[in-house]
Amino acid sequence: MLSAFYIALRFIHFTALMVLLGSAICCSLLAPQQFKPVLVRRLRAQWRPAVWLSLISACLLFMAQAGLMGDGWRDTLSPDTWQAVLTTRFGSVWIWQLLLGLATLAAVLIAPRAMPGLLLLLAAAQLIMLAGVGHAAMHDGVLGAFQRINHAIHLLSASWWVGGLLPLLVCMHMAHKPRWRTPAMTAMMRFSRYGHLAVAAVLVTGVVNSLLILGWSLPLESGYFRLLALKVGLVLVMVTLALINRYILVPRFDAVQATAQRRFIQLTWLEVILSVGVLLLVSIYATWEPF
Repeated sequence: MLSAFYIALRFIHFTALMVLLGSAICCSLLAPQQFKPVLVRRLRAQWRPAVWLSLISACLLFMAQAGLMGDGWRDTLSPDTWQAVLTTRFGSVWIWQLLLGLATLAAVLIAPRAMPGLLLLLAAAQLIMLAGVGHAAMHDGVLGAFQRINHAIHLLSASWWVGGLLPLLVCMHMAHKPRWRTPAMTAMMRFSRYGHLAVAAVLVTGVVNSLLILGWSLPLESGYFRLLALKVGLVLVMVTLALINRYILVPRFDAVQATAQRRFIQLTWLEVILSVGVLLLVSIYATWEPF
């Protein structure tokens, strides 16, 4: 039961950080200047719950890790076990995760004018720190540093892609308003154009990370490998949907606007649903032994 709780917390934590980073990237880097304040107001409803969920899940993950290291649920509330966790690799990374989570919450509560850029940096830092725990930290030395850098790029790229889907839908909605149609379409086209880089980085770093964990072997009897294969299948479906949106539906926006836009929204929501499935699979098999 504690293991299932840990998996659920991982899912919530990763999802919240990806939503936060994807929204911040769209507001800070992709939206035209005059459209940024409008998009910030629309996406603030995503930021607040994402920040709270990421911080709360980070705290509970630390406690759950203590329980897994100790004797179960009893040790999730044991200060002595917490102290022991802090001496581990997980603990040395997670203390920074908690501090960054608190800083992110403070940024949202204070709401400075440069909040999107600040949230981008803080969310990116938290995702980079996640590359220091789990299977991504299984190697030491130069190879270990390379693996963690590769995994950090994987997490950032996935967040750019997956976390940007909800802002993309918001922009699609805003494009129906004559006043905001041009800047909203510009933001969407920038997401589509530069999103190619994010998708390519996800695929390349994902392959590299799998090779660093599994090598060239294919342990077909391993539950880890089976869920990994299922994740790869879902990601390939997501890539196909993204390509259909970009190269089939977007060029038809002017000719058969209503139908093409409706299909675009439907396929984007399907991408969102599939991304939830991918994150759930990762949250599960990342706690398993690869072999």
